[in-house]
Amino acid sequence: MLMDDVALASKVATKKTAGILGDDLAVNADKATGFVSSRELPVLWAITKGSFVNKLIIVPIALLLNYLFPVAIKVILVIGGLYLAFEGVEKIIHFFFHKKEKHAHEQAETQGEGQDIEKSKIKSAISTDFILSVEIVIIALGTVLEEPLIIQILTVAVVSIIATVGVYGIVAIIVRMDDFGYTLIKKFNDKGPGSFVGKVLVNALPIIIRILGVVGTIALILVAGGIFAHNIPWFHHFLPQFPTILAETILGIMGGFLGVALMFGFKGIRALFKKKSA
Repeated sequence: MLMDDVALASKVATKKTAGILGDDLAVNADKATGFVSSRELPVLWAITKGSFVNKLIIVPIALLLNYLFPVAIKVILVIGGLYLAFEGVEKIIHFFFHKKEKHAHEQAETQGEGQDIEKSKIKSAISTDFILSVEIVIIALGTVLEEPLIIQILTVAVVSIIATVGVYGIVAIIVRMDDFGYTLIKKFNDKGPGSFVGKVLVNALPIIIRILGVVGTIALILVAGGIFAHNIPWFHHFLPQFPTILAETILGIMGGFLGVALMFGFKGIRALFKKKSA
């Protein structure tokens, strides 16, 4: 009976975190590509280990906070939602207004030392995973707040394992697509159906990563909007005449622009202090 309850709660919690998992998948697929073939899986394994460590840190703290100070869970959830909205809107802004800067940054990266780029990408992916893991754990915990403690612990643990193994397992398949494609092309001497499948796999990899990036960005905004709608009383009935998904999208975009404004303000204040100290 206990495992049935945990399975049901885990299913609900996993559905709730699906949007964040989509962005996690997109981010890590991007971070694990761009290396020579022999380094892709070691880089991915390093990120996976970092993700497990993140969850080993986050899960006990979240459960302890929920037991000692339950209000903190909602506060963390809303702050995390603001960060997710900021990430989503910032990606959109960069896509439309900073394409040249991104291209220049990518060129600068390719000119650096291979090991330094690798370490930088691993560190960046683990840092991003930490934020997303906080959201995954808190959202999963939020679905079982009324359940006994043992169900809370088991549900959050199951969702954390599924999130890590599922995301990084799929990323491993994605990043090896082109290598498998090249193998097929070579095996069939660039002729016949086998070679055609190989070419499709090779050409599909960058397209899939771009699609995941777009889906992940939309998911960030939708998840953030849902967090605001369900955890901030003022927004419980925001735009009641609109479909829920549209109202949550608008809330997510509003939260994202607020996050961008706060970030610009913070950078401006920091630059001002640096100027004065200089």
